[in-house]
Amino acid sequence: MNEIIISIAKQSIHDAFKHIQSIDKLALLKQYPHFQTLGATFVTLTLDGNLRGCIGSLIAHQPLLDDLIANAKAAAFEDPRFYPLSQEEFERVHIEVSLLSVPEPVLYDSVEDLKTKITPRTDGIILQKGSRKATFLPQVWEQLPSFELFFSHLCQKAGLASHCLEMHPEIWRYTVEKID
Repeated sequence: MNEIIISIAKQSIHDAFKHIQSIDKLALLKQYPHFQTLGATFVTLTLDGNLRGCIGSLIAHQPLLDDLIANAKAAAFEDPRFYPLSQEEFERVHIEVSLLSVPEPVLYDSVEDLKTKITPRTDGIILQKGSRKATFLPQVWEQLPSFELFFSHLCQKAGLASHCLEMHPEIWRYTVEKID
């Protein structure tokens, strides 16, 4: 199943270069009925170990197959942090797909309390304060291994001060099944 998920993501990006849609959704849904269930995916592209695009859905709002196809294309061509992927880069890019669980709210009274409720390297985190919102997949713990570093960068990604936990933002956690 993992190979087919990566294959679909890769074909989706390949098709976008040619402005075609060659993925036979009906055949895939017949062979893999699970793709019909609502699912949330993130597609992460890396080139020579560096992030090259990462787009996804936090909440399942469409069939898993459609979410995977859309997010693969978006990671390659619509991540606002990067220029669209080139054909030459596509030949060398590494594709990783994360299948997200349903996010659950984390209720906490203080930063210290929050620290006891988060599992580094397992929990992906969504942080929101007002209209500002950001997420880090669990894989980000590899680059930002301490609670303080992880949340400081997540606050900044949301456009907030690095110490935004003191403002008691809303926090949700989720897990992923990582496929690469």
